[in-house]
Amino acid sequence: MTDHDSSQGSTLAARLVRGGSSAAGSALSATIRTMAALRPAAKPLHPEGVIVTGTLERRGSAVSSGSEWLDKSGRDEVVVRISRAIGLPDAVPDIHGLAVRVPTPAGVGDLLFASTGWGLLGRFVLTFGGGPESRPMTTLLPCRTAGGPVLLGLRAIAPHVYEMSWCRPRGEWHAFAELRLTDDEAPNQAMSFDPVRNQLPGLTQYAWVRRLREPSYRTARKSRRQ
Repeated sequence: MTDHDSSQGSTLAARLVRGGSSAAGSALSATIRTMAALRPAAKPLHPEGVIVTGTLERRGSAVSSGSEWLDKSGRDEVVVRISRAIGLPDAVPDIHGLAVRVPTPAGVGDLLFASTGWGLLGRFVLTFGGGPESRPMTTLLPCRTAGGPVLLGLRAIAPHVYEMSWCRPRGEWHAFAELRLTDDEAPNQAMSFDPVRNQLPGLTQYAWVRRLREPSYRTARKSRRQ
C-alpha cells in the first residue's frame, strides 16, 4: 500500500467515524425528544434522582494514564447525582446513573457513569440492576488523555463508598480513587451535569464523542426549559 493509499484510507475512516457518530447523535436526540413528549418530566432520561455531597480521595495511579488528574493524588469535595435512567418503580430493576461534579481551577468538571458490566465487552453495555451499588458503572465512552483514550469506572466496595478506576478501552482496570457519599443533600437539586461542556483537566472529549452526545444534551436542555 502506498502512502497515498494509506492517506486516503485514513481520510475515509475519519469520514465514516464522523458520519456514524453524527447519525447516532441525531438518533439519540430523536429518542429523547420522543421520551420528553411522552413523559412530562423535567429530565427525559434520569427523570428522578437525588444530589448529595461527597468526597473524592485520589491516591494516584501506579500506571500512568496520561492525565495528571488521574495520576496524581488529591482530595475533591464533590456533588453526586444518583438516579434511575428510565424512571421505573423502585421495586423494578433499572439502569442506574451516577453523575459526579468535581471543582477545577477553571470551574467544574463532570463525569457521568451508568450501570454496565466490567469485562472487555461488558464495560460498554448498559445493564439493569436493583440499585446503584448492585452493578459496576462506567462512562461507556472514552475520554482523551495525553497517553491515549481512557474509560472510567466505579464499583461499590462498601455502603455509599465506591472505588474509581480507569482503563484503556481494551485494557485492565487501574484503581486510582475512592468516592465516599454522605447522606447530606446538596442545596441545588436542579443542577444539570454535562461532560461535554464541563471537562476535567487532562480529560477531554473526542470530537466523535461530542457529536454523539451534544445533540441529546441540547434536546434535554431544551425540554427542561419548556
